[in-house]
Amino acid sequence: MQRALFFPILRTTALRRAFAGLLILSSLTACKRSNNAAAGPPPTAAPEVTVAKPIAKRLMDWDEFTGRLTARKRVEVHARVSGYVTKVSFKEGAEVKAGDVLFTIDPRPYQAVVERAEAMLAQAKSAAEVASVEARNATALRQGQAISVEESERRLKSATGEMAGVRGAEAALRAAKLDLEFTEIHAPISGRISDARVTEGNLVSGGNQGATLLTTIVELDPIYCEIEADERSVLKYREMHKTGERTSAMFARIPAQMELLNQDGWPNHGEIDFVDNQLNPATGTIRARAVFPNADRLMSPGFFARVRIPGSGEYDGLLIRDSAVGDDQGSSFVWVLDAEDKAVYKPVTLGPLLDGMRVIRKGLKADDRVVVLGLMSVRNGVKVKATLTDMQPAAEATK
Repeated sequence: MQRALFFPILRTTALRRAFAGLLILSSLTACKRSNNAAAGPPPTAAPEVTVAKPIAKRLMDWDEFTGRLTARKRVEVHARVSGYVTKVSFKEGAEVKAGDVLFTIDPRPYQAVVERAEAMLAQAKSAAEVASVEARNATALRQGQAISVEESERRLKSATGEMAGVRGAEAALRAAKLDLEFTEIHAPISGRISDARVTEGNLVSGGNQGATLLTTIVELDPIYCEIEADERSVLKYREMHKTGERTSAMFARIPAQMELLNQDGWPNHGEIDFVDNQLNPATGTIRARAVFPNADRLMSPGFFARVRIPGSGEYDGLLIRDSAVGDDQGSSFVWVLDAEDKAVYKPVTLGPLLDGMRVIRKGLKADDRVVVLGLMSVRNGVKVKATLTDMQPAAEATK
């Protein structure tokens, strides 16, 4: 009886001890969780960013226009006398100098005309000499009343007429010599010549109308670039001239820079040397012209070009990397760091791009630390880990 009661008692005691152990373990786990919850989540690392200070310098805005290159001088070479071309004396597409012989027209017909004119002149001079002698004799005979007054006057007038015939023969000879001279066609200017539109053996026509085009010559150095400036820009430039901020191209030459389709960095430097006297009402633009040196002759008329001219006077401005500027629903902003390295949202007013850097007109100070790398990890008021660098990238600084 006693043994039968003993085993249930042992089993009950063991169960109680196991249950008590489970309660103690559960309590310890709950306390640990409670302590962890009270401590909060583990701290996160501050975002790493790169910052730089704006570049302060004297700046000038530039306005850009498109245009086409044109030759400063362009000549169409026409035949001045008619005849057959006997010789072409130039290399097509080469440089020629003023005075070089380009074409030769058969001179023989014109040489014959010159010889005939010379004979006519000699004949006129002989007749004039006879008339002059008769006029002198008539004067002497008139004094001795050996001839009538009418005969004396006739001889004097005959001498005057023969002298006029001499002058007419001399003019005819000069014209004949000019025609003979025009059988050799010379380059009127120095420059690059086109191809020969007429070759040996072909008949060409001269004269003032319908003369045959033989070739063309363009002067390449210097070279012009013609642009069209819009009315708003023109009014702005004239207002700046009125206030003294910038001289107008109407009154003085102003600097201009140009680049072709395959160029960057505006390598060609010249001047605006002409502004037209009226605005074209059909296009709302005014024609202007820039002149650029072309010593290597590599720029040719007809090339497309971009030209920029000063769009303001000089002013103190700040430059930052264009990639540091963010867009917030059409408004531009940058991230700057305060004294505690916390990010601050700053709206800015942008200017144009200048040599790859963005001009900031308003919103920044020269000593602001602007975030240039790591913008996506920045939030307003969040402390960051900043590394200072130069505002202008090394690749840009070496240009």
